[in-house]
Amino acid sequence: MSVRVSDKEVEKKVLVFQQNELTEHLFYKALSKRVKSGNSELLRKISEDELRHYNEWKTCSGVDVSPNKTMLLKYLFISRIFGFTFAIKLMENGEEKAEKTYSQVSRIFPKADEIMRDEKEHEDILVSMIDEERVKYVGSLVLGINDALVELSGALVGLALTLQNNKLVSVAGLITGIAATLSMAASEYLSQKAEKTGISPLKASFYTGAAYMLTVILLTSPYLALPDYKTALLIMLASVILVILIFTFFISVVKDVSFKRMFLEMLLISLGVAAVSFVIGWFARTVLNIEV
Repeated sequence: MSVRVSDKEVEKKVLVFQQNELTEHLFYKALSKRVKSGNSELLRKISEDELRHYNEWKTCSGVDVSPNKTMLLKYLFISRIFGFTFAIKLMENGEEKAEKTYSQVSRIFPKADEIMRDEKEHEDILVSMIDEERVKYVGSLVLGINDALVELSGALVGLALTLQNNKLVSVAGLITGIAATLSMAASEYLSQKAEKTGISPLKASFYTGAAYMLTVILLTSPYLALPDYKTALLIMLASVILVILIFTFFISVVKDVSFKRMFLEMLLISLGVAAVSFVIGWFARTVLNIEV
């Protein structure tokens, strides 16, 4: 016999939970068909858990619901761009925010506590077992992006203020960036080979080099596209902040670390180096009278 909910507000919340479980079931099911190796079986098991939770909520509401197609498409798209581990953890973080509501629902539907415990224990264990390559090499990505942001943003600020010629700044920036990319990739390869961490030195060097080079292209683009060095400088600094924002959010979700702390740390380091370079550039132009 189904347990009916009398309170209208709680009933609405139950229907939302029920819809979310069905949406997540379809999301994990779609991922299980897309990914390879042992991850596919893990995702299939999580998908089955979500379907079971949907049916448990159905015993409370007494009705069927349709999945949230917008939410489903959103997370499938995110999984394509940032990887399925990021998409899964981002979605699971949304579930954690619903815990207070779970406790409200449990007053009328005691099984809510059991569902929540299962979500926290069983599914969290399965999610932690997922092994995605791009997450495994996240340390190499951090190295590439962080070094490029700190080193190149500082160099470009100094060059822009000293040379005040965007063509020269962009050429100097690209030469510096390409040389640094090769150097960083080689260093990461040798480092991973020496440390024997269990990950491929070649892949680690590729991720570091690719991350560094993409950052180089992004930071030098304003100088290639715009004639005014001041405008290019401001856009470059805005790009630095945007990259730090996106990257730290990705890391905070995937690695379960504090977004605020990591963002502020990377921002202060990058802008601090840029500020020092600004002073050096000003000194070179005004005091040493270096002009081009």
